[in-house]
Amino acid sequence: MPETNPSTQTGGMLVIGEVRNHVVLPVTLELVGKARQLADARNTVVRVFLMFDEVPQPSLQELVDCGADHVFFARHPSLHLFDPHVQTRLVVEVIGRLQPEVVLAGATSSGRTVLPAVAGKIHTGLTADCTGLDIEEQTGLLLQTRPAIGGNIMATIKTPNHRPQMATVRPRTFPRPIPSPRSGEIHPWEFAEEHFRSPIQVLDFKPLQGENENIQEMDVIVAGGKGVKRAETFEKLRQLAHLLDGGVGASRPTIESRWISYPHQVGLSGKVVSPKLYMAFGISGSVQHLAGMQTAEYIVAINKDPDAPIFQVANLGLCGDLFDILPRILQKIEGLQEEKP
Repeated sequence: MPETNPSTQTGGMLVIGEVRNHVVLPVTLELVGKARQLADARNTVVRVFLMFDEVPQPSLQELVDCGADHVFFARHPSLHLFDPHVQTRLVVEVIGRLQPEVVLAGATSSGRTVLPAVAGKIHTGLTADCTGLDIEEQTGLLLQTRPAIGGNIMATIKTPNHRPQMATVRPRTFPRPIPSPRSGEIHPWEFAEEHFRSPIQVLDFKPLQGENENIQEMDVIVAGGKGVKRAETFEKLRQLAHLLDGGVGASRPTIESRWISYPHQVGLSGKVVSPKLYMAFGISGSVQHLAGMQTAEYIVAINKDPDAPIFQVANLGLCGDLFDILPRILQKIEGLQEEKP
């Protein structure tokens, strides 16, 4: 790994990567692949900036193999825990040095916290929770598409007067690129020690027990709403999710009723997900919930109300009592699992 100074060349695409539990999140690789496409349309470069305390997996070279020309990283013991003050400060300095045309980050808890603060400090705009990015041929501007008006329309936003153009993108919006050997540079970025000082003093850190799954990274999500009626029903949903190698989601009313914990909440006030399969049990489909899951590739809705809004976005709708339908689905899938050689 070369111990060179960061490139002073300005412009290009900058991806603010994310490392969690010493692993580069898949959304970072997804954004690198998309940034490569955008950069090729603009005949420019792709850079990635990562912050961590220990070198993560996959290797930083894989970011190059996915399309990055330069990978910059800050390594410091204080980066073991997420601190928005420190991360905002580091990102602002990197942007100030590189002066990128475009800055992209994942619409994760971290990206949703740091990027708005960065945008405020450097006086530019930010389009959050994008589901599409492109380059306008006539102007070279970044076209940033995202749901608007509670998910009822798709808006395309441009930033013609300020730089950089900034956007956060929902995980799984773009396919993860297949790494292919290519040349690029990996640079440590040295920051003054004062950059890592924070007004936050961490007294203790306790990870949520039994909440290790990140539903934003799941291919299958089995979600429950107010119609499941009780916390015990979520055990049945967990069984189904386990059979499908997926995770469990939930609507806001179930969180407020304490039937399941907040990390499972899907919606504008929870997590925005884009799985291959989303199964909604007893979820009527409020505007806020639909905006958090309607980009799923295939949606199955089970609800006894034929007029439930969830049916408007579902690929398959089952109108009936979930307490009758859920056991049948479990029995069928368990039977299929037993038939496997």
